[in-house]
Amino acid sequence: MAKIPDNADILPPSDDRIFKVLLTHRNAEPVLRSVVSTVIERPVVSVQVVNNELPISDVEEKAQRLDVNCIVDGGDQINVEMQSSPMEEASGDDKRHTNFRNRFTYYTTALHSSQKSKGVQYYELARSYQVTFCGYTLFPKRLDFVNRIALRWPDGEQFSDQINMVIVEMSKLAGIQNKPVETLTPIEMWSAFFMFAPQEEYRDLINNIISVKEEIGMASALLMEISKDDHERALFMSRKKAEMDLFSNLRTAETRGMTRVFELLEKGVSLEEAKKMLGMAGEN
Repeated sequence: MAKIPDNADILPPSDDRIFKVLLTHRNAEPVLRSVVSTVIERPVVSVQVVNNELPISDVEEKAQRLDVNCIVDGGDQINVEMQSSPMEEASGDDKRHTNFRNRFTYYTTALHSSQKSKGVQYYELARSYQVTFCGYTLFPKRLDFVNRIALRWPDGEQFSDQINMVIVEMSKLAGIQNKPVETLTPIEMWSAFFMFAPQEEYRDLINNIISVKEEIGMASALLMEISKDDHERALFMSRKKAEMDLFSNLRTAETRGMTRVFELLEKGVSLEEAKKMLGMAGEN
């Protein structure tokens, strides 16, 4: 088993690009098969990655490029992604996460309708699964960290098993290091690895998980190999710098915008007029 040394400097699998590099590595088929089996809750014999291309440097190029789209035995479609940072939400909507919900629903239905239908009867269509490992909390009122969403009647009976959505809130794993590793479920083990593998305070937990979960040991070995790749490390640092620059520029623009609003208000301009003057008429 490839346990992680105490002084290991490894890249975070909670980063969307590292996540994809890891799961689409040439030797990662058993790892991906284990992850997929865990999230769809059924044994998977074979898994075929459909989109294995990776963007070179564009930090904006994420939505359909840094996910892992695959087909498993039986033809079911599985799309797995990592969402480590919160999406920007409209003012006052940061608790409902409407942007995330709508994006998640859009890509789920797009995935299902992307399968070939010419000459296929509707009963032959494959099931589709959109899976997101999320590094922040979306549903604070829900105690479970795994959220499974499907089409159901008002009384809870399932209407169809064709469209399936799985959201794993890894942020809800606080305190997991206090649980005996033998009591952890496979989804807890994988989520802990993705979320905490680089953090030294969780090193004992991760190595204990590796000792009981062979595929996570394989993932650990691949992650350490990837982390030693100078090209991958340079790309990781470049993307992080670009993200920080983008975030800083957005926040600076917001601050300047608010400053300009206050200046106009001090001159007697109404709030609605100030918004129109600054192109903010549609905002609340």
